[in-house]
Amino acid sequence: MADHYKHIFLSDNIKTEKYKAKGSVVPSKSLPSRERISHSQKLISQLAAIWARKKQLDQQRQAEQISVKEGTYLTFSSSANEELISKSLEDFRQGVRLLNVREIQINEDTKQTIATVYVPNGKEGFFVNKINSFKSKNNSSITFTEKKDHDILRQQISEFGNEIQVKKISDRSKLGLEHTHVTVLVPVGQEKYFTTEASKLDPEARVKVTPVNADLVNSIEDIGEALLESLWTDKVSNIPDETSKWCEVWLNVNTKDELEQEQISIFKTTLENIGIEYKDNTIVFPERAVLLINANQDQLIELMLQSDLLAEFRAGQEPAGFWVNENSMEQQAWIDNLLQRVELIDSNIKVCVLDSGVNNGHQLLSNLLDDTNTLTVDSNWGTNDHEEKAGHGTLMAGLAGYGEFESAFLSSNNIVITHKLCSVKILPPRNQEKTPKELWGDITVRGIALAEIQNPRSTLIYCMAVTSEDDADKGRPSSWSGAVDKAAFGDGDNQRLIIISGGNIRSEEIWKNYPNSNFTTTVENPAQSWNALTVGAYTEKVQINDTDHNDYKLVANKGELSPYSTTSINWNRKWPSKPDVVFEGGNLLRSPENTVISHKDLDLLSTSKSINIRPLNTINATSAATAQASCFAAKIAFEYPDAWMETIRGLIVHSSNWNSSMLAQLNVRQNNKTDYGNLLRVFGYGTPNLERALYSKESALTFVSQEVIQPFSFNSKGSPETNEIHFFDFPWPEDLLLSMSDTPVTLKITLSYFIEPGAGEIGWKDKYRYQSHGLRFDINNVDDIDENAFRKRINLAAREEDDEISGSSGSSRWTIGVKNRSTGSIHSDFWVGTAAEIATCKFIAVYPVIGWWRERKQEGKVENKTRYSLIVSLETPAEEIELYTTVKNIIEVPIEITTS
Repeated sequence: MADHYKHIFLSDNIKTEKYKAKGSVVPSKSLPSRERISHSQKLISQLAAIWARKKQLDQQRQAEQISVKEGTYLTFSSSANEELISKSLEDFRQGVRLLNVREIQINEDTKQTIATVYVPNGKEGFFVNKINSFKSKNNSSITFTEKKDHDILRQQISEFGNEIQVKKISDRSKLGLEHTHVTVLVPVGQEKYFTTEASKLDPEARVKVTPVNADLVNSIEDIGEALLESLWTDKVSNIPDETSKWCEVWLNVNTKDELEQEQISIFKTTLENIGIEYKDNTIVFPERAVLLINANQDQLIELMLQSDLLAEFRAGQEPAGFWVNENSMEQQAWIDNLLQRVELIDSNIKVCVLDSGVNNGHQLLSNLLDDTNTLTVDSNWGTNDHEEKAGHGTLMAGLAGYGEFESAFLSSNNIVITHKLCSVKILPPRNQEKTPKELWGDITVRGIALAEIQNPRSTLIYCMAVTSEDDADKGRPSSWSGAVDKAAFGDGDNQRLIIISGGNIRSEEIWKNYPNSNFTTTVENPAQSWNALTVGAYTEKVQINDTDHNDYKLVANKGELSPYSTTSINWNRKWPSKPDVVFEGGNLLRSPENTVISHKDLDLLSTSKSINIRPLNTINATSAATAQASCFAAKIAFEYPDAWMETIRGLIVHSSNWNSSMLAQLNVRQNNKTDYGNLLRVFGYGTPNLERALYSKESALTFVSQEVIQPFSFNSKGSPETNEIHFFDFPWPEDLLLSMSDTPVTLKITLSYFIEPGAGEIGWKDKYRYQSHGLRFDINNVDDIDENAFRKRINLAAREEDDEISGSSGSSRWTIGVKNRSTGSIHSDFWVGTAAEIATCKFIAVYPVIGWWRERKQEGKVENKTRYSLIVSLETPAEEIELYTTVKNIIEVPIEITTS
């Protein structure tokens, strides 16, 4: 029997339906109750004072011939521990724009939400009108339980008197029952009287009387002028003082009409007039552009007085440094022997290393990396590896090209390599600007563009182990991670796989408190990227061949978290769990005196830039892990040349699992979803298995379906709504599974797609979301007696008006759990059940969830289509079971055999 089979790629196996999401209980808003007259007068007085001060300041500046902006920046504050209805603070037609939303921790028990809003000249009455409507108008209605005669109703309500008038009467239908709805004009002061009289018409009727704009105005505690702190969305302690600092400035630009470049040019003129230094690099997102400026506090305040384009300020970013431990193990004989056994297969697959440059004169690299593929984003930087000692980019390139060197050197077998390398230098040398604060997102994107210009016909896997401690705020997107997400998404059909290190711990003091310190040390920027494959580190390095350290103890046990690896346990749960997977990253030693040191035996061997002195040296931490992950991805790309980047990322995650040491280190309890959530934020989905990622077996088969979906569309009224759901018809070995009865079977599903980022600090809630769209998967439950029942349970649009649907989604059967797996843009989970149980759970659906494509229709992307990859596997420990052959016979395709 063959050792391995290719995975089963299926097409044309979906049914598409119009999709309507299931209803869910919306939690009530936490809003204070206000006395409408006094509260309205307070807010209107605050606005009047603001407009008066602005008028006076503008007149003073114009008299001194100093530029003034055309509008005003306002702040709206919530009450303590109450919600602010920020989505109602914006009106595109009026030019009123919501710029950012921040949550301020006042003390341990108290927080406040503050929104910054731009109001253009001539629209000063926008919020005054909303508040006056709250003070003087009501939204009032009567909803009857049955259909009523309109003329009789109109007459009855007119008899209420007290200026109560009917505005509109309409008949509506719900669940096949018609009923009448009346909208009524009720003057302020007549609310109780109206409610009493309306109830007399029909005691079963639902009577509603609320002030116009009640949610918005009730949620506002105060309105003020925006200060510098209002636009500064980073830590307030990072605001420059009298000394200039590099800062990111986020601009509110019109990308829909492609006016952003004109607006950026106007803004640069303003910077020059004030005397603020800036970088030419610019990153553009939907509705936002990001520049780097060197300004002090007074200059930032002046910028607020002159520019109408500001959305927010953030601290500039610095890349983290690199560290490599020297290693004296250098044996040229190893290299010569290995070169004799290397079998390089011609392909169009390349791993592009975005790093400090690579010395491609190394004997082990020269056949993988030619001179035309050693590139740099700045010709003044050169292409060589400028990092000290053994370098960094060169060490990365060795692992990205070969994978693990130790086993390759010790083996006598041929080493088959199916991809080559490309190097783009994205870091300046130390003797030129010492780590300049640059827009790293722009540099990363420029590096990617250089690689693609040089390799227009190649399939490129991007590998980057350059991260920053700055701007890694509990998973919140940054300009850098947003640029990575945008590059990965491309324009919707030229997606890229970008593999990024999670960032490292380099402090001995933190190492001393392993692993608790790792649980509180955050994954670094830009590894919070949704679309990137973020790589952390675990370790199996436990052997020391050095008698000088006999009394030292290992910091990590075999299979546990590498002491270098960061985690996302302390992130806000609305952001993705990172890392996504872990690879070997090395270990550390603890002395009897509790000092913690590195040791070459606990690192990974790779290619050094110092080819004449020490051609082999060591690398560790998440850098080493990321290089290995890139090599892993390139092998999948070679094996499946038609696989999308979403599929390659999906197969890496799908092949991953946790070992017993990982489960024990976090004390993971069976069926405890909180424990599995923490596990995801430390180890991701675990360690990938190359054999499982590349091949199916008789007892472990994998389906792959690459599909295109249109998540949203316009309804007949021109409003955006969810558009379609996909139902999959996989060739399921139902009879075989039923015959296996109680034999354990694991059903695993992975859904991988890329989102288009919506950048800008607007809270990323309501319609202001970071993700363009989301996708989710579900399978039928035991309550779903057939495919039609499953369709009706998951899709409201599939139901008849009188259908009554019962049953649950069966979410408890999943190991990771729906809530844990539903963040980010890759979702994976598995269910271990009996073969008989899984036999009938063969109906799988993929459906959309909300995103800014739908909610921000002015961007013109409501009807965009997007790709996704769905990976489904069945596996049983009973190796004699012929799952693969059974499915092959169902779909009648020949088996493609690959022998090991």
